[in-house]
Amino acid sequence: MIIDGSALDPTAAYKLLIGSILPRAIGWVSTLSVDGVANLAPISFFTAVGRQPPMVSLSMQARSDGQLKDTFVNIRDTGEFCTNLATLPQAHQMHRTAAEFPSDVDEFEAVGLEKAPSQAVKVPRVAGAPISFECTLERIIPIGDLDDHIVFGVVERFHIRDDLYLDRGRIDTAALNPVGRLAAEYTLVENVFTTPVEEHVLDARRDARMQRLDDKPADFSPIDTTSWSPSGSIRE
Repeated sequence: MIIDGSALDPTAAYKLLIGSILPRAIGWVSTLSVDGVANLAPISFFTAVGRQPPMVSLSMQARSDGQLKDTFVNIRDTGEFCTNLATLPQAHQMHRTAAEFPSDVDEFEAVGLEKAPSQAVKVPRVAGAPISFECTLERIIPIGDLDDHIVFGVVERFHIRDDLYLDRGRIDTAALNPVGRLAAEYTLVENVFTTPVEEHVLDARRDARMQRLDDKPADFSPIDTTSWSPSGSIRE
């Protein structure tokens, strides 16, 4: 199958992108509005982009109603945000924060999460998240013909749970069990390997589908339900 990208509408293009680029790291982004209302949302177009200074990027599109997302507006207006690592114990609360709450709703309170204080920014972190970055806005770049933007942020403080910080400044990644994003679903990162992989391992996994941790059918996808939105948000 060869598909001409220029012939796709935004929803079709988005489906192909999120179904092909995976697993994606989730930046569980906390922000504050200019009025001091806390916001929390998972952003799966998230990655590291620089080392000196350490920097991350977030790519954000508009809400389903065409308005700018609160996360973007808050970062633009205050110049601050935090990214928090989502792990299995907080996965459902993370998922719920993908809903399009009204701008005056504190998502921490809405989903029952405790706030943790930051040092360099006013934005609260997610208490219980094993890793969080305090970030200040470096630049915003508009992308494409819609209200999509890339946000670049400088990591001012790294918050790393003590037991995860190893000698020589390494992270004990095997102890994290982070949650990644697939198309409209999630995956638990729980396997590690180095290459080459032995042939008997390859044979055992060849043509195998992913194992589900829930009770859904093997071919289930939220994209086929009314809970999914092409804005990247969910409908509760």
